[in-house]
Amino acid sequence: MSFPKTQSEWRTALDALPSTPEKIPAFFFGHGSPMLIARQVTNSPMTSTMGPGGDLANFLRDLGPALRAKYKPKGIVVFSAHWETIGVRHVTDYGDRNPLLMDYFGFEPYYYQQTFESKGNRALAERIILLYKEVSQQKVGGKAKLSSINENRGWDGRTSPPRQGPGFDHGVFVPFKLMFGDKVDDVPIVQVSIERSSDPEQNWAVGKALSKLREDGILILAGGLTVHNLHDRKQFSEKSASPDVTMFDQAITVAASKSQLDERKQSLFDLMKHDGFAQAHPSVEHFVPLYVAAGAGEEGGVQVVSAIYSAPTIAFGI
Repeated sequence: MSFPKTQSEWRTALDALPSTPEKIPAFFFGHGSPMLIARQVTNSPMTSTMGPGGDLANFLRDLGPALRAKYKPKGIVVFSAHWETIGVRHVTDYGDRNPLLMDYFGFEPYYYQQTFESKGNRALAERIILLYKEVSQQKVGGKAKLSSINENRGWDGRTSPPRQGPGFDHGVFVPFKLMFGDKVDDVPIVQVSIERSSDPEQNWAVGKALSKLREDGILILAGGLTVHNLHDRKQFSEKSASPDVTMFDQAITVAASKSQLDERKQSLFDLMKHDGFAQAHPSVEHFVPLYVAAGAGEEGGVQVVSAIYSAPTIAFGI
């Protein structure tokens, strides 16, 4: 089974996505790292893959305009590996200007001067709250709250100590700068926290609860990475990664492409038992957004839009 890895291949895959504004697919996408917007490329496994001139950056520059042209979204709901909460979904309610949370440390000042201008939407945020309340019988659901511009968002992935304040984390604003430019003033954007859990069923439910939004012109994006090991950075490069990790990364697109829902769901859940999983993910937060997207697009087909190593993009519910 062959999946798109080169620019010509992923552009063909983007063109092949059905133009269905009446029911927009949900997407898992590789959100990369702050190095996507680096001023210069350094010689490291991470930047060779995720630097500003790498495949992921080039793909994201193609992805954003394609999504806007095909689906003309009325709003965007985004999930990121860098915002986890337990038992309660937090939903941004930031008003006319979404702030940014620079949830990284040890970088040069340039990275803390970045901007991405966008707005929130109270009605969309409240709609999300209501949808979670409607699924209170599920493992995750029923509890959701607005997160205002005046409060800290809480746990933000694996940053230690946790960064304080409101705002979109780098798993949102960094890829969105490449996808949509430095300013989005015509489409509101709301971020929702993922569940801090290693149980895939829980984050599947987090996404599934919002599946109705796809019929309301809302684009659901869930960002993470299929390989994320900051303790062993050679795993970020396909050339230097261990065989178990490369086989794990390849198994993800195969599992996601299963045509039958029950088989696809079980195959995706079984990935966390793969021999390469622990080496690819010492902690699970970058992997589980895949389940959010798969849950949101549970009904319908699946298309692997790009199979870039460690950062694929997969459309669910086409």
